[in-house]
Amino acid sequence: MPELPEVETVRRGLAPVMEGQVIATAQVNRPDLRWPFPDRMAERLTGARVERLRRRSKYILADLSTGESLLIHLGMSGRMLVSGDQLGRFVHEHPAPEKHDHVVLDMAGGARITFNDPRRFGAMDLMPTATAEQHPLLAALGPEPLGNTFHEAYLVAALRGRNTPIKAALLDQKIVAGLGNIYVCETLYRARIHPARRARRISDHRLASLVPIVRVVLGEAIAAGGSSLRDFRQADGELGYFQHSFDVYGREGDSCRTEGCTDTVRRIVQGGRSSFYCASCQR
Repeated sequence: MPELPEVETVRRGLAPVMEGQVIATAQVNRPDLRWPFPDRMAERLTGARVERLRRRSKYILADLSTGESLLIHLGMSGRMLVSGDQLGRFVHEHPAPEKHDHVVLDMAGGARITFNDPRRFGAMDLMPTATAEQHPLLAALGPEPLGNTFHEAYLVAALRGRNTPIKAALLDQKIVAGLGNIYVCETLYRARIHPARRARRISDHRLASLVPIVRVVLGEAIAAGGSSLRDFRQADGELGYFQHSFDVYGREGDSCRTEGCTDTVRRIVQGGRSSFYCASCQR
């Protein structure tokens, strides 16, 4: 499932062709994805101007001139693809419709945004912009890891005394929003913290050190266009390439990249998810 860098990459790809533009026509080709679409969704989107395109955790939010916001979640295989507009050096013509093109937005400026989702685990919803943060999917989320409210003092206080493994704590969306398995593994490797170590057994100094590391890892991943492991594509259809920079994720049995370390990357399962780490470097 796309994590924060992948969703932010998609948002940045969509912003130039959506922000300030009117949705000339909206086409909804099925009644639901993971959940039912809101009533009259196509009608409510048609004619609306996209005032702002933002991200909250792993969700994209399009604030509309109608006073509503469109919430978009990519799910396991969802893609938001742009055609009919110049992206970088290339103009992407409108492709032939595909079986899993579930929502199509034709913008007044000529661009087309197609939401394609073969597995149908994605979601879209409409809600009043003024109360968007109270939406059930957003209300309990913690601070954004790239925002000002995510800082050293906050994280130390949030994790102090917790008996949960540090990996699980960082994946808890109520503590910090948007972090997923890939980037927590990479963060803990750089912090030299074992993923199974209990949060309460980590010093305040080491907990605080996670904040700048999280930001650097996420920043590098966004700059690389995210990570493409299975289905993820950027808005122009291109793959992300941060997966080529992974230090530990998916590298079980490979040599540790720490200079002078002779150990290999290992894998354990925590909460049904694979954790990759170096036993010599991470304590």
